[in-house]
Amino acid sequence: MFKQQRSLLTGLIICSILALGSCKSKFEKLKASNDNAKKYQEAMKYYNKKEYTKALDLFDGLTQRYRGQTEAEDLFYYNAYTNYKLKDYTSARYHFKNFADTYPNSARAEECRFMAAYCYYLDSPIFSLDQENTLKAIETLQLFINLYPKSERVAEASKLIQNLRDKLEEKAYANAKLYLTIGDFQSAVIAFGNALRDYPDTKYAEEMEFLTIRAQYKYAKASTDYRQEERFGQAMSFYDQFAEKYPQSKYLHEALVIKQDSEYGIKRAKALIAEAAIDPKLAKKLAKKDTVKTQPPSEKGNGNTKMP
Repeated sequence: MFKQQRSLLTGLIICSILALGSCKSKFEKLKASNDNAKKYQEAMKYYNKKEYTKALDLFDGLTQRYRGQTEAEDLFYYNAYTNYKLKDYTSARYHFKNFADTYPNSARAEECRFMAAYCYYLDSPIFSLDQENTLKAIETLQLFINLYPKSERVAEASKLIQNLRDKLEEKAYANAKLYLTIGDFQSAVIAFGNALRDYPDTKYAEEMEFLTIRAQYKYAKASTDYRQEERFGQAMSFYDQFAEKYPQSKYLHEALVIKQDSEYGIKRAKALIAEAAIDPKLAKKLAKKDTVKTQPPSEKGNGNTKMP
């Protein structure tokens, strides 16, 4: 009885292996054949059955063989979507753009132009990483809007652009805070200024303007005594602008304390400089080098802000 069961199981395994081998051989045989019509028919069957890897294997070869023929437009189109379905957005956007460029008068050109931009959108990474694809996505989505201003997809493209801009805004905010965290206070002030200039309607505006006061105060405090009056004065100026703009801010009390400390810092610096005028040893001590660090770039280009 046991031997019979084992023989039956062995037979089933052998049949399964042969069946699998037969299926594989059939597909490989199809790929190697010169029957392009059959390949095209089977590729579409695989595509419709969502067997995209096999469909792509066949489409890749067929697009070259049918180039210039009537079937080529469909092949270009489905080849692009097959890459998209496989989540290979880099290849997909290339093929979608290639379709739109090759068949600009096709009824599918608008769709493919949008999909090329959308693939850039899908390839846009989290805000903490390099945003080259984010910027490219904004560019290509805006190009789509310019080319097809009456398209039903314009509203969606505009929404996607806003999502991408929000990501760049988040990155600018995080980068500026990082400068403050690591103690590069001058760069923090400049970075906050760049972010507020680039994204004037940002939801972080109030916080960033307060943090600008804090960063400028810390920058002044770390400066040589000969520069403190000027730099503490800038912190006080930032406070005045902030208090006028956000009279009910939750940061207002802390900002006021910083202003008061800045006033004290100015008085102290003036007193030391006056004393140094008659004390050569103190003057030499106060004349230490004032370190100025490189200005950080704006998220939207090179910043031109200069700090006192």
